[in-house]
Amino acid sequence: SSGNFRFLNLIKPVMCILPEVQQPDRRIPFKEKLLWTSISLFVFLVCCQIPLYGIVTSKSADPFYWMRVILASNRGTLMELGISPIITSGMVMQLLAGSRVIDVDQSLKEDR
Repeated sequence: SSGNFRFLNLIKPVMCILPEVQQPDRRIPFKEKLLWTSISLFVFLVCCQIPLYGIVTSKSADPFYWMRVILASNRGTLMELGISPIITSGMVMQLLAGSRVIDVDQSLKEDR
């Protein structure tokens, strides 16, 4: 029956090679969270402005213009090759889990 089917069961064979984030052993203060978030955001925004060597920018239409607006990136930059696929896939997974398209139970270790 379709009630027992879970999307996460399809990727279970690959889960053994994926890295896992452990829960912190202490309560992280808000100021420390804010500091690390600010540092990450700064690194991300700087890398979105560093052009790639050998990429010629053209004045033609950019099919990914709105994606670049959302991700604060420029055409032909370092982040275009680096973290954008990870961020986009994370946003898609959160959207699917939030809209209940896929069933994710955050209380289960294997679903996190």
